[in-house]
Amino acid sequence: MCTAATPAVTTYRELRESGFSRSRITDGLSDGTLISPRRGVYERLGACADIKTAAAHGGWIACVSAAKHLGLWVAEHGGLLHVGLRAHGRAYPHPECACVAHWSDAEDAKRSAFGVPSVRVVVRQILQCQGLEAFFVALESALRLRKLSKADLEWLARHTNAHARDAIGFARRDADSGLESLLRWRLRAHGLSVRTQQSIVSVGRVDFVIGERLIVEVDGAPNHDGESHRHKDLVRDANAAAWGFVTLRFDYALVVHDWDTVELAILGLVDRGLHLA
Repeated sequence: MCTAATPAVTTYRELRESGFSRSRITDGLSDGTLISPRRGVYERLGACADIKTAAAHGGWIACVSAAKHLGLWVAEHGGLLHVGLRAHGRAYPHPECACVAHWSDAEDAKRSAFGVPSVRVVVRQILQCQGLEAFFVALESALRLRKLSKADLEWLARHTNAHARDAIGFARRDADSGLESLLRWRLRAHGLSVRTQQSIVSVGRVDFVIGERLIVEVDGAPNHDGESHRHKDLVRDANAAAWGFVTLRFDYALVVHDWDTVELAILGLVDRGLHLA
């Protein structure tokens, strides 16, 4: 298994510094535990496809590609591979290349030659490449996974901009999914009272309560596909109605690809005062 101490792709110098002798490197190339795609670069057995492609390009996975590798929630972004490159380095042509380049700075350089950037660097790359909303979602995902420390947040505040600092101040550590982060971020502009992860009698924990009576649930496909899950959702919604609540339920496709419909549905009920006691 490749770790920060034993990266999936490395250089000859790093192998030697980690204790590999010349003969051990030669043996690794012979038995297939090491592969050398080009001179001075070595891939360990089991390196994932994205890391190998990034190395072929001359760098390492970055931005949203690195975020997925680190377990952060990332919305669909076109499927292109984002690759970090040394500030004064070069990119290498390879078959079917459609890589998005991210040229490294001093902070990004604090890792092994082909290592994955730190979470705080990845989140800042997302801000610069994908925009403020994607930054906020990745930020809350990293906070929930406890992958950003107080020092990391302070670093981000110093090395981003006023809009990002505002997002950092708004971010929480208990967002259950990226969909929840996305919905809360997009509703912010409307000045609504939005409470997250609320427990309701006879219903259980719900994703959002807007005002006093409007429940909003955002369902990721892995958790709510299938007849049994659908039935449980209907029972929850019926119990909520019995207690005077109105429930709106949206899936991934609606939140990510059809936000206008989601927004109109929520604001339509709010305009009629159905969120109030």
